Amino acid sequence: MSKAAGEKTLVLMRHSKAAQGLGGPDHDRRLTERGHRDAESAGAWLREQGLVPDLVICSTAVRTRQTWDAACHGGAQAEFVEFRKKVYHGDAGEVLETIREDGADMSTILVVGHNPAMAELTSLLADGEGSSEAHEALSAGFATTGLAVLKCTADWAALEPGGCELLRFHVSRDPQ
Repeated sequence: MSKAAGEKTLVLMRHSKAAQGLGGPDHDRRLTERGHRDAESAGAWLREQGLVPDLVICSTAVRTRQTWDAACHGGAQAEFVEFRKKVYHGDAGEVLETIREDGADMSTILVVGHNPAMAELTSLLADGEGSSEAHEALSAGFATTGLAVLKCTADWAALEPGGCELLRFHVSRDPQ
């Protein structure tokens, strides 16, 4: 995926299908077998799209860590991975703050997080701008293993609501 000078790519990814909480802490919920397969499929999709993040900002929850690990088994790659409690506990504003703080001079950032924050942040940043097809797909819901690909022109530290265009929205599902 080629970029114009100063253009940045932000990928917001919701974790894959996780087991229902059965009395244990929400933070420790693990992926289901389907969740692992779907996350591997997401990794293959990221590779096929040429989306190689310089930085992955991942929630500290077990299911998000497993999602990124399975995506790597599917072919995803990244320069650096950071784990942030703010992505687990935070709302869209706190996730945006984390991107601003951690982005530095990165060209492509991928966030592995949770709903409703991923859906809300996508809507907040894109504000209707970009691909009508992608917005239509997103309007059906930010499903597990959903990926929103946004084009941003501002530096990460200056990223504001409405500062991106939604290029694609993809939900990865293993074909099995």
